[in-house]
Amino acid sequence: MTDLSIYFAYPGDLETPTGGYRYDRRLIGELRRIGVNVETVALPHCSGIPDQPVLSSVQQTLAAIPDEAVVVIDGLAFGVLDDIAVAEAQRLRLVALCHHPLALETGLDERHRQALLVSERRALKCARATVVTSAHTRQILIDQLAVPPERVSVALPGTDRVPFAPCDGDPIRLLTVASLTRRKAHDVLINSLAPLKALPWQARFVGGKGFDPAWARSLQEQVNTLELSQRIHFAGTVEDTQLEYQQADVFVLPSRFEGYGMVFAEALAAGLPVLAGRSGAVPDVVPEAAGLLVAPDDTQALTKALQQILTSKPLRRRLQGGARKAAATLPSWTNTATLVARKLEEVSNL
Repeated sequence: MTDLSIYFAYPGDLETPTGGYRYDRRLIGELRRIGVNVETVALPHCSGIPDQPVLSSVQQTLAAIPDEAVVVIDGLAFGVLDDIAVAEAQRLRLVALCHHPLALETGLDERHRQALLVSERRALKCARATVVTSAHTRQILIDQLAVPPERVSVALPGTDRVPFAPCDGDPIRLLTVASLTRRKAHDVLINSLAPLKALPWQARFVGGKGFDPAWARSLQEQVNTLELSQRIHFAGTVEDTQLEYQQADVFVLPSRFEGYGMVFAEALAAGLPVLAGRSGAVPDVVPEAAGLLVAPDDTQALTKALQQILTSKPLRRRLQGGARKAAATLPSWTNTATLVARKLEEVSNL
């Protein structure tokens, strides 16, 4: 792979603490480790519908990349850069990296959702290949965004091998790792925990508050109103999430949608039982032997599942054993980078 050189473009700050940016960082690092020359390209933030100054800045940045170069563009940017993709499709070898379709983000009004569908569909037509992080997302791109199947490749996120958590907390320690955004459904989890005050548990919500500050404030208000402030702790962004997994007993995240859900794989790698929403690619990541899945936005079902796992040590031990077995099947980051490098090499030779 030593003769393969690519450009990797992403919006904003590569150090942003989300699963998508973490995937980008690890992929770039592993590609370099296996011999791919990767030059990173920072684009301006272009979430939503970017204005003309942002588009002009992106256009100037991409114009500086030499003809025929292989350029991977993160889907957070690529999906709203359809005009630029059309303009550059013949000059550059564009590759899209789609974590999940932009139109599936929670909280969009119908007009905005339709605009994103149109924009991303048009942009993806210009990509010589699209890399996705799950088979579920691949099917969505084929069915809803009209991407030809032969142009979509799956590269599951890698997972590091780590020691298994002892899962011996008293009270039981519930862990959630996710940015405080509507799609992650912290509000459902809070409401589901409210009827279980009589049981011994503590919950730790790890994740950035800056992506939707108003939503983050509403979650804290919800906790205060339900008198759970002594039971639920908002930890914000932490440097070492592995320490969080090691100190937890159960991982809980009832997301409304996940293109993959790296945190679920990380929880399994640590041998944690999982409670999650049966949404997006989550059922593909979390096997039945390792977790309990409930319908998204079903507060009562989540309360019931939480009660089961909090009151039954045999159930927790059984799911813990299932998680440890699942950990052995998770791909490494080297696996991920090798798959992506092969696809990029194909594109470079087209």
